[in-house]
Amino acid sequence: MNALPMLQLQNVSRHFGGLKVLEDVNIEVPEGGVFGLIGPNGAGKTTVFNLTTGLLPTSGGTIRFQGRDIAGMKPHQITQAGIARTFQNIRIFKEMSLIENVIVGMHAKLRYGAVGLLAATARFRSEERRARERAHELLSWVRLDHKAHDVADNLSYGEQRKLELARALATEPKLLLLDEPVAGMNSGEKTELMHEIRNISARGYTIFMIEHDMRFVMGLCEHIAVLNFGRIIAQGGPDEIRNDPQVIEAYLGREDESEVAQ
Repeated sequence: MNALPMLQLQNVSRHFGGLKVLEDVNIEVPEGGVFGLIGPNGAGKTTVFNLTTGLLPTSGGTIRFQGRDIAGMKPHQITQAGIARTFQNIRIFKEMSLIENVIVGMHAKLRYGAVGLLAATARFRSEERRARERAHELLSWVRLDHKAHDVADNLSYGEQRKLELARALATEPKLLLLDEPVAGMNSGEKTELMHEIRNISARGYTIFMIEHDMRFVMGLCEHIAVLNFGRIIAQGGPDEIRNDPQVIEAYLGREDESEVAQ
């Protein structure tokens, strides 16, 4: 018997008036490893993430997370269920320290409540200490722990992206959605992040990633789906995808065939 997918989209559609952004999309993200979703600009990739995280309602179809129908749930409920994400545009608190940014991601997991916060109870002090230790650990995963008390605004662009990743991990997700994680990074930063994402996956997290950098996708993802004009046109491993004629033509164009092969 096949294992239940971590995330399953069945015949999912999203229409904006007469515009069909997604139409009958079927995706199964297996538990464990890194799953990639690729496609040209405007194909509907971020809409898939927005539907999965409850930022948009579906126009049709079902979305199941670990077998549970999550369509219609509010974003904070989906986060509590075990799905976290990063965004194309970095969303961090630039005036706060790195460790404070990560602790913000833990707010749904902390158990001291408003009374404990105001009264500085023993539980509050214990939870605060635990949160700081965990935040420091997560920062070490992305090699930012040496800057834990620096102001986030002083980070480079690539470091800010890694901070956002650490904060997403602070929600203790089972499934981590990464929306173009290496956008704007140089080649060295991309290589570092690839290594760190592999380590995060090895710690038991399932990762579902949107990315335009084909070398990054092919070097990291075990499974890949290709979206074009709101429809899935191919799914498979890196070798299948790089050699698929529809992918070469629809996603990259014939003139870029050599890039897919790398």
